[in-house]
Amino acid sequence: MTIENLNQLRLELSIKAKNGMDFIFAAAIIWAAIGIVWTLPYTAYDKSILTFIVGSTLLPLALLFSKLFKTTWNVQSNPLQPLGLWLNFAQLFYFPFLIFILIKTPDYFVMTYAIITGAHFFPYAWYYHTLLYAFAAGLISIGALLLGVLLPVQSMYMIPLCLSAVLFVLFILIYLNYKKRHQLIEAQ
Repeated sequence: MTIENLNQLRLELSIKAKNGMDFIFAAAIIWAAIGIVWTLPYTAYDKSILTFIVGSTLLPLALLFSKLFKTTWNVQSNPLQPLGLWLNFAQLFYFPFLIFILIKTPDYFVMTYAIITGAHFFPYAWYYHTLLYAFAAGLISIGALLLGVLLPVQSMYMIPLCLSAVLFVLFILIYLNYKKRHQLIEAQ
């Protein structure tokens, strides 16, 4: 396989999956809901458990948005297609650290979860052949850390709200990137 063939496969995934915009839009909504959870008058531990529950709705919500946005989840003819799922599963191996934070310092659970979420976007920059994901990964991870260090614990809700805002911007940018690529393909 040549670099040109590999890039063609990545372009196909980028266009058919529309740069994963269904997942990003779903995640933006979920992180906004997590922000609301972190304003509730519960303990940080209880809010962390609710965060897990809210986060578990990602897949069904992304499936709904894939129908609305007409994205393709399974490009059978593309040998790179299974890699997207593997890249997503990779973040699950960071969950033992998240559980440790939940048990030892639940006030910082949402910051840790946001850092893991942000960092897991990085390989999608290669997968969809767009640096937008790499930029978002750095912005989210470093931004969550800075907010976690600078904010008082009663203001941790700002982390998921900022993450949601970044995801909405990422959604717009990857959509514009998809449209540009799609128009270039149609023009050929």
